[in-house]
Parts: sequence; C-alpha cells; structure tokens
Amino acid sequence: MAEVINMPRLSDTMEEGVVAKWLKKVGDKVEEGDILAEIETDKATMEFESFHEGTLLHIGVEEGETAPVDNLLAIIGEKGEDISGLLKGDSKSSNKEKTKTESKDASKEAPVADSKDKKEEQSESTSEIPEGVEVINMPRLSDTMEEGTVASWLKKEGDTVEEGDILAEIETDKATMEFESFYSGTLLKIGVQEGETVKVDTLLAIIGPKGTDVSGIGSGKSEAKSTNSKEENNSQDEDSSNEASEEKSEVNTTEAKDGSRIFASPLAKKIAEDKGVDLADVKGSGENGRIVKKDVESFQVSAKPAAEKVESPAASSEKTVQTYMPAGEESFEEIKNSQMRKTIAKRLGESKFTAPHYYLTIEVNMETAMASRKQINEIPDVKVSFNDMVIKASAMALRKHPRVNSQWTGDNTKIAKHIHMGVAVAVEDGLVVPVVKFADQLSMTQIGAKVKDLAGKSRNKKLQPSEMEGSTFTVSNLGMFGITEFTSIINQPNSAILSVGAIVEKPVVKNGQIVVGNTMKVTLACDHRTVDGATGAAFLQTLKVYLENPVTMLA
Repeated sequence: MAEVINMPRLSDTMEEGVVAKWLKKVGDKVEEGDILAEIETDKATMEFESFHEGTLLHIGVEEGETAPVDNLLAIIGEKGEDISGLLKGDSKSSNKEKTKTESKDASKEAPVADSKDKKEEQSESTSEIPEGVEVINMPRLSDTMEEGTVASWLKKEGDTVEEGDILAEIETDKATMEFESFYSGTLLKIGVQEGETVKVDTLLAIIGPKGTDVSGIGSGKSEAKSTNSKEENNSQDEDSSNEASEEKSEVNTTEAKDGSRIFASPLAKKIAEDKGVDLADVKGSGENGRIVKKDVESFQVSAKPAAEKVESPAASSEKTVQTYMPAGEESFEEIKNSQMRKTIAKRLGESKFTAPHYYLTIEVNMETAMASRKQINEIPDVKVSFNDMVIKASAMALRKHPRVNSQWTGDNTKIAKHIHMGVAVAVEDGLVVPVVKFADQLSMTQIGAKVKDLAGKSRNKKLQPSEMEGSTFTVSNLGMFGITEFTSIINQPNSAILSVGAIVEKPVVKNGQIVVGNTMKVTLACDHRTVDGATGAAFLQTLKVYLENPVTMLA
C-alpha cells in the first residue's frame, strides 16, 4: 500500500520547508534509511531520510518550492501502483478541510474588542455573498505571521481557477511561499495588489461563477498598506487602477527587444522590478533559459555612459575662471526589508530595550599570548587562533564567576551549571550564533577545530538547529576587521556578551620605561538584572589573568 510522506517538522520552530534538492527521482527504488531530499528549514538545510521501502511514485514539492509542514511531499509504494485517489481525493480534501478549519478558528480568535461598526460591516459583507462565491482571506502561513505581502499574482481577474492552482506568491515573516486555491471558478476580484502588505484574515481575493457581481463585497474596506501609497492616495476609480496595472505590466515585460518571449519566474520579475533590471538583458540559468531569482540577483548592470558635460555659457576664448557649482538630483533607494531582517530587528530590539545593558572595558597585554600561540602553532597539525584563546579563557572565567553564566526569568535567576559558548558568525543573510558546548572542558585546539567546523556549516547553511541552541554566554570578535573596541547587544536569554577587538601595537609603560607593546581591548556587556557591576568587573579581571598568562589555562 502506498505511503504518503508529508513535509516533516525538522525543528521546533519550523512551520514550512523548502526542498533544496531531491536525491531521488520518480521511479527510483527507495530503501528504508535512504536520503530522499535536502530540506531547508528556518535554521538550516537538513537531510531527510525515508522510513519506508518501495518505489518513489510521486514528488509533491519540486526543488526550490516552499510548502507548509504536513503538506504532501512525496508518495512511496509498489511500482505501478495507482495513487490517483491519494492525489485527487484524500490528500487535497484533507488539506482543504484543514485550511477551512484554520480559517474558521482564526475568525473565532479575532479580538473581541473590535468596534460595532466593524461587526456590522462583517455581517453585511457575509449576507451579501452570492451563492457559489468564495471569499479568500490572507492566510496565516506560519505561527508567527501577523501580516503578509503579495509578492506576485499568478492569476489575474477574469482568469479561470482550478482547485490546486497557485494563486499568488505571498511573503511571510519567514519566507516567500506559493499560495494555492482550494476552490474552482473564476477569479472575480483581487483585494490586495502586488507589493501591498495586509493583516492576516484581510480580504485577499474572491472566486465564484463567471459574471457574478461582487462589487458589494469588501469594497473600500481593504487594510492594505501599499508601498506605493503616494501613487494610490485617495484614488479608487477604475481608470487609475487600470493605469497602475498598465505601468506594472510595462516594468515586468516578458518580451525581449527582438519581440521574442522571455521566460521568467514571478519572483524573478518582482526582484527585477524592485532593482530596475531589464529582463531582456538577463541570461537565464533555468530550464529552457528560464530566468530565476539568482539570475536577477547576480546580474550586474553595465555602467552607463557618463553624463555629458554641460558646456559653459562663456565663450571658449575667454579665460575667465568659473566657480564650480555642483549639480545633481537628490534621491534615495528604498530596499524592502526581508523577513529575516525584520526578525533580527525585532529580537535585538527586545533585548536592547528590555535588558538594562551596561558595559565594562579592559585592555589586555597580549605579548605572552602572542608568544604562546606561536609556539603552539609550531606543533604539526595544530592551529590555534586568538579567538580560541578568548573562548577558552572566558569559559574558565565563567566557572569562577557563575553569576555571569545566568538567565533572567522574571521570578527567578537561573544560574547554568554547564558552560556553552555561543560564537557570533556573520553570514550572507545576517548573523547566526553556533554553540560550542561544555567549552570549559575542551582544549584550545579542540575549541579551534569545533569553531572552524561550525563556522563552515553556518556559511554553507548546513548548521543543525541543535547546534544553535542552548548558549549560556556569547563571544563576538571583530578584531579581524581592524575594529579596536566596540559594544554588542546581549544574545538573550544570556546575561552577558563579550566584544573582542583587534590586537594593536602601541607604546606601553613597562618597568618605568616606554616600550612597544601589543594590547587588546575587550568589552563586557552585562544585563544589570542578573550581573552587578562588581561581578562583571571581577569576571574581567580573571579573564585578563588567563589571557596574559595562557599557561594558567593548561593547569
């Protein structure tokens, strides 16, 4: 009997997944334990193995596509087995019922404090819905989603829609996802235009029998926050909306300069529009030359010819010195914030504005540390960095000052008996903090190998969720960029974070004489709710002893 495999929940916060790569294709033999696909979650790209044996009969999510948890991913069964019932019947109907149930639940959970006018509008709206017409609201595509942005519409008003057709691409707080229709009919109305952002459960579209009058449903009640609000200000007549759609179609042209058709994904068109890129100049890397997201993002606009010089009104024969007057146009480029940037902003804001930060800075003499590191690295197959030394020294200092290794919970302060060091790593999309667990029990060489492995996984998006959880203290190092001193925002629920600067060659006083020395500044940001100033200062004094005398870390 065929087995239906749904999109798995590979982390505690995962709500949807992207199939990065299929390692099996339809018709392949599958054994229990075989890796079926690589799935990208909200934290890492992970291998997904099969728990069934048989033949891969159907793939429900193609490479690069996003699907919510529990959506149909694949079907495994006996070769030649009929799975039409699973594809057309049980699978879709269950999804449809689930979506309807969620929609009803969402409406039940709406705030009770809404005004009477809003309730009256809702009752009037539902009472005016003609027979056979289905109202589609902005769906809640993740547990944290409060609003969604329509990246692109794949159907336009008047188009015939079948159950299962992709209506639009919707950007949530975690990813851009395809939203499919659970109804069949004609797309009678689009309630949210491309680029607009609306709250969950706001009118998104209306589907019903062709020719049905739906002008009275949801008219003038859209809560859309258009990114082009100035262009749409106080204007809702048909002429202006038609002009806007014509302008948009001109930007998202699908014809090359020679008149031939350009094949491009909707997301690629949207990115091209935002960046002002002409798709006719972009070479597609997809199937049959189709332009995809990465083609537009990697496209380099060729330098435009320099603006022609404005000739001076004075005659060329005259040698009069002209006062230079710079001329130009004031302009800004607006880059829309990705959902990842919004999440980073939200979490760092919560930390900065809820935890009372204060900062302590010391300067460490690194002469002995530099000599010790040089000797250690002369050993074959051994490589220790200054950052490895800082992590080891911090871990040992935390063992002597456990109050710094704590968390604030409101009613209690939790002091961790274990020491898990978070190491801030910059990646292309932002910042991640992989965790070196039980760092106080590791040698500097073991810490170096572990950090190198975790940093590589971070940049290749192969980091597992378990490798980013559970830190009790964090180290952030910008010394390799020449930054001598800086402060960091605490990585909650930690109580402190250490900011490490560059080693600087400078004059220092030694035995009453001014000599050339090498020093490094480190700054400890503390949460005053759990770590008092004297406690933080004592921690830094211990840290300084370890760094200035690395041999003490070997005792």
